[in-house]
Amino acid sequence: MKATPYLSRSLPPELTPLLELTTDLRWTWSHAADVLWKMMDADAWDRTENPYVVLQGLSEVRIKELASDPQFKKRLQAVASARDKYCSCPAWFGENYLNTNLKGIAYFSMEFGLGEALPLYAGGLGILAGDYLKAASDLGVPLIGIGLLYQEGYFRQVLDKGGWQHEVYPYNDPTTLPVVPVEAPSGGWLKIYLDFPGRRVRFRVWQAQVGRITLYLLDSNDPWNNPSDRGITNKLYGGGPELRLAQEVALGICGWRLIESLGLEIDVCHLNEGHAAFATLERARCYMDRHDIDFHEALWTTRAGNIFTTHTPVAAGFDAYRPELVLKYGDDYAKGLGVELHNLAALGRKEPSNPAEPFNMAYLAMRTCAMVNGVSQLHGDVSQRIFSPLFPRWPLGEIPVSAITNGIHVPTWDSPWADELWTKAASKGRWLGDPEALAEAIESLSDENLWTFRGNEKADLVNYTRQRLVRQLGQRGESTALIGEAENILDPNALTLGFARRFAEYKRPNLLLHDQQRLIRLLTNTQRPVQIIIAGKAHPQDEQGKRFIQAWAQFVRQPEVRRHAVFLEDYDMALAQELVHGVDVWINTPRRPWEACGTSGMKVLVNGGLNLSELDGWWAEAYNKEVGWALGNGEEHQNPDWDGTQADRLYQLLEEKIVPAYYDRDAAGIPRGWVTRLRASMAQLAPQYSTNRMMREYVERMYLPAATAYNLRQNNSGQLVKTVCTWEQSLKRHWQDILFGNLEVTQEEDGWTFLLQVYLGGISPDSIQVQLYADNWGDAVPLCQIMERRDLILGAINGYIYYGKVGAGGNIEEITPRVVPHHPDVFIPIELPLICWKE
Repeated sequence: MKATPYLSRSLPPELTPLLELTTDLRWTWSHAADVLWKMMDADAWDRTENPYVVLQGLSEVRIKELASDPQFKKRLQAVASARDKYCSCPAWFGENYLNTNLKGIAYFSMEFGLGEALPLYAGGLGILAGDYLKAASDLGVPLIGIGLLYQEGYFRQVLDKGGWQHEVYPYNDPTTLPVVPVEAPSGGWLKIYLDFPGRRVRFRVWQAQVGRITLYLLDSNDPWNNPSDRGITNKLYGGGPELRLAQEVALGICGWRLIESLGLEIDVCHLNEGHAAFATLERARCYMDRHDIDFHEALWTTRAGNIFTTHTPVAAGFDAYRPELVLKYGDDYAKGLGVELHNLAALGRKEPSNPAEPFNMAYLAMRTCAMVNGVSQLHGDVSQRIFSPLFPRWPLGEIPVSAITNGIHVPTWDSPWADELWTKAASKGRWLGDPEALAEAIESLSDENLWTFRGNEKADLVNYTRQRLVRQLGQRGESTALIGEAENILDPNALTLGFARRFAEYKRPNLLLHDQQRLIRLLTNTQRPVQIIIAGKAHPQDEQGKRFIQAWAQFVRQPEVRRHAVFLEDYDMALAQELVHGVDVWINTPRRPWEACGTSGMKVLVNGGLNLSELDGWWAEAYNKEVGWALGNGEEHQNPDWDGTQADRLYQLLEEKIVPAYYDRDAAGIPRGWVTRLRASMAQLAPQYSTNRMMREYVERMYLPAATAYNLRQNNSGQLVKTVCTWEQSLKRHWQDILFGNLEVTQEEDGWTFLLQVYLGGISPDSIQVQLYADNWGDAVPLCQIMERRDLILGAINGYIYYGKVGAGGNIEEITPRVVPHHPDVFIPIELPLICWKE
């Protein structure tokens, strides 16, 4: 497999390393080459921060000058050598898990936020996916990314003078993006074909390099296609349900076909949200064709290697499609699998037998993956509730959704000042190894060092904000006086709040505006001034979100506050990076439990910022009084008056806790209490909520077990799966035969003994487990005790007496016997959710 840069001319031999360097997005987090790009064309680099564009814009004269410049060539060679060393060293995975079953992971995501040079993201899901690839690169995890190359990506935001949001869609010209065409094994540009209703569509394949990791991107804008099909990858989340379905079919099915075309060795298919769930069907189809087995057997084999990460905190957020759309796009595909469409569609329905029910992509992912996780501890609990209808009669705590809390790729989000501080305290490779040692390094820093570092960061943010606001007002055609005033807004010595996110109702972005006069008094206090920077977009169809933005835009225009409050347009990665570098307090006000994780607050940790947030998402598990402040009482509230109560608490925290703590200075001008909290936040939270920790958890808890299970099912020509399919069919056919007989409970000195009669009908006793279960037992934790099979019941056919013993510690009335499927190599209940309780 080859990839050729999309340049129309060649370079002199001494400059050829530039082709790989400029198309490797490692420069989005490793800034060692920034001086090199500036030497090529300082103005182009400052305006674009895209070295690929810088290179393409060079004249032949300038190229010849660089080729004969000893200083430039020396620096180029140093940068190229550093990259080669980075890519060739074994890193964490190679040092610990090289000789395992895990050979390759395919990570599917609808969006990837790697940097503004490749704008293929809309929000947190894409930013997380981009950080994920970077972490995989740093740790040497054998992973590839699969996504779509959008012609327009997500919209750019412009506010008019009235504060109303307008959307602009700049064209993503592939010739200016750091992506290159992928060459097919047989030569020529790799193309992937997919049959849509009545026609065939062709997708071009591009690749972006992310350090060690390759991100493959599919693009339908091929002249071979008809005009409407060229628009399948036109906009990220654009168009109606049919276009959305076409995009998800392309991502999943074409994405897996791309893997097959390149002959990539993939053990684990990881779905970042349910958008890509069709990949699990195509993976099974390819496996059945290759091994000449039926679809059911192929799905049993491949499912063991499929992982689904859900990011959605409410069931209404899942993509679901009308039955007629499923018929239109799925009928021919189902025939190719050798199954009836209604059986295939049943995988995506809560009630498999209900043909009128919409086809739900998250349900499809649940039924075709062996492991599922939420993105924070609280979100894991919430997801268990959401998916409980797929597991009738199973206890909530046993719904098969675990949790791995998100993290952020620290080198992407730390400021130059933070990078310098952490490097001195904990070495250059601090985010590549064990994060636990970092806490001690930060604890050793003096108050003076930390406070000076924070002052430098905030001065940079104030300067950046002034420059950006001047450009913003100029583009809007504001008066010369207003633009001049913008050059002097904000105070680098004042307490600075940050609030930036998608403007949606559940995030309550206007909670701070609940009592505007109270907020104005906070902002304009001459003794203890406060200032705030706000940013964020609303979905193009979200009128309420746009009104929230308008309210803030109008608030910051008021003469008395406009030197203390700023709304910055067009919230993107570049703006987010500047904000998280310099704000003192990051505010987050979602309605619990609607924030699945919320990684924006994690990004301030490494930079010494503190969090003031609702106890939701990651903050629900991270918060303690030493590291920040919390809103709410850890409960869910439906009362419409609760927002007012929350707003009052928010003002109260600022007035009585946060502002006084910031301005309580000693003789040296240092707020010792504030710095103590700052240090605790950096030491305790920054290492824990990094992608370093997150990626290691995915490898050890998900990827390695999934790869082992998948390879086990492939062994010996799939004999295990043939056995499992027979086991499954027998259980489904005879499950209703299970009958419970007498139960004898005897109290003893150290607990209770249970003797239970169970009649299994046509089920082998080796195919099930009989268990004693209680939701709460001793310290309010569930009890699940496997019972021992003892004697046959006299005169019965396939009836047995089961024995169990439970120690003291709970209410015996809470214990109920049950029967569940059992096979040592099957994931229960996600692969077979049968359960039978003794009434």
